[in-house]
Amino acid sequence: MKHNTYILTIMLLLMTSIVKAQETFPISKVDVLNRVSKENLSIKISEQEFFQARADYRQTNAVFLPNITASHTGIATTNPLMAFGSKLNQEILNLNDFNPSLLNNPSQIENYATKIEIQQPLINVDGIYQRKAAKSKMEAMSLQTQRTTDYLMFEVDKAYMQLQLAYKGVDVLELALETANENKKLADNSYKQGYLQRADVLSVEVRVTEIKNQLQTAKSNVENASNYLSFLMNTNTNAILKPTDSLTVSNVNLYANESITENRSDIKAMYLALNAYEAMNKADKMAFLPRLNAFGSYELYDDKVFQGDANGYLFGAQLSWNIFEGSKRFGKAQKSKAEFDKSKLEYEQYVSQSNLELNKAKRMLTDAENRLNLTQLALEQSKESLRIRTDRFEEGLEKTSDLLAAETQYAQKQLEYYQTIFEYNYAQAYLQFLTKE
Repeated sequence: MKHNTYILTIMLLLMTSIVKAQETFPISKVDVLNRVSKENLSIKISEQEFFQARADYRQTNAVFLPNITASHTGIATTNPLMAFGSKLNQEILNLNDFNPSLLNNPSQIENYATKIEIQQPLINVDGIYQRKAAKSKMEAMSLQTQRTTDYLMFEVDKAYMQLQLAYKGVDVLELALETANENKKLADNSYKQGYLQRADVLSVEVRVTEIKNQLQTAKSNVENASNYLSFLMNTNTNAILKPTDSLTVSNVNLYANESITENRSDIKAMYLALNAYEAMNKADKMAFLPRLNAFGSYELYDDKVFQGDANGYLFGAQLSWNIFEGSKRFGKAQKSKAEFDKSKLEYEQYVSQSNLELNKAKRMLTDAENRLNLTQLALEQSKESLRIRTDRFEEGLEKTSDLLAAETQYAQKQLEYYQTIFEYNYAQAYLQFLTKE
């Protein structure tokens, strides 16, 4: 008895978990868009890439800003030169320190030095161009983040429509299954009365089984579309989402003369990347020029730690010119020139490919619009044909095979019609995405 109770408890827990796993939540497209814009991992990754580029740009402030360091050093020495210099820095030399025996064999002396150093770049031409390249890269990453967000919004639009289409498929097949079951009852009654043969009843049963299989596939499509939307929203849940917005023909004001412009964020990003490669090539060329830097220091000396009875300062400027570096800079300049030329070709190719995609999307929209009109007309015709054949079948004037064919055709036309609505709306959304600035 206890064993049976234990098994029953396990079964109840399993059933409860299954019910929870299949819980359905209604959700609107606006809610999905809001969650994706806040939680999607691809957007967050793109934002981090922008932060990296911004940090690289901020590092180039070193081209203009000084480099300041502070240090405190303590030594103890009997080295004649170091001992004499330490006393000189501490300003404690006297006449006895010039005694040759003391100069050659000094006693141990301690010296503590506090130093503040400043290095200020004055003329660093290659660094200026490197800064320009970093700025272009940062701006390009900002635009790329914007384009990533635009793409995710388009992807949400498509995924939400796929979920709507999946539910439409379930609705159509559930209604078809209900109709098939009713026809099966009629076929069973007609068989009992001797109006139909067993083969006709089996055909109806096969049709019912086919619809059940199709319905199961449609429900799996609902789960797949729901899981993908959950992935886009970065929500780890097994809940089944249900759209609150219905799948209807979208009416968006699109113009046939819409074209790809250089103001589109991803194209602008590629152009800025092109500018970055150009600036890096100029920076490599400017590395052949000399650099001018200023420097200065303020120093405190004492024979006790963290003291400074004696002090002094030093400042100056340095003009340095790295004349030859084993042809390394020549190769680096040639490499950056090749990268710059490659980026120009990639930019032209990307713009050309974008125009190709736009023309393809326009044709896709036109084709979808034509199919939409045709499938709507075919749906109305198949619906009327099914109504007529159903009435005649109930009166015993129609063959079972003809009725089954009419049912199959009507279900197919319904699915085709909703599929065409999806394709038409998708073509509009894709065209909007391609022309969005």
